[in-house]
Amino acid sequence: MNKITIEMPLVKKCEVGSCAYNTAHNCHAKAITVGDGDRPGCDTFFENADHTRIVTLTAGVGACKVSQCRYNQDYECNAESIEVGYVANDVRCRTFSSR
Repeated sequence: MNKITIEMPLVKKCEVGSCAYNTAHNCHAKAITVGDGDRPGCDTFFENADHTRIVTLTAGVGACKVSQCRYNQDYECNAESIEVGYVANDVRCRTFSSR
């Protein structure tokens, strides 16, 4: 397996305890994808009682599909870091800020 190293914003905090990648309010996916058109949802979220056992990784934001976010530049997130949590009943990027 080849490894690549790139800079990307970290998921500083995730309040979605039911996600398989969440352990102790931290996201441990390799990278997440945010958004679907105008909704800044976490596309990597999936609910599961079993959680990842590899907790040495801190997720980064691999892609952002919400072009109306002020941090989105060419479908990449340029925030320093993001937070993910519930907005109403949806799992969303809470760092989202409209242009």
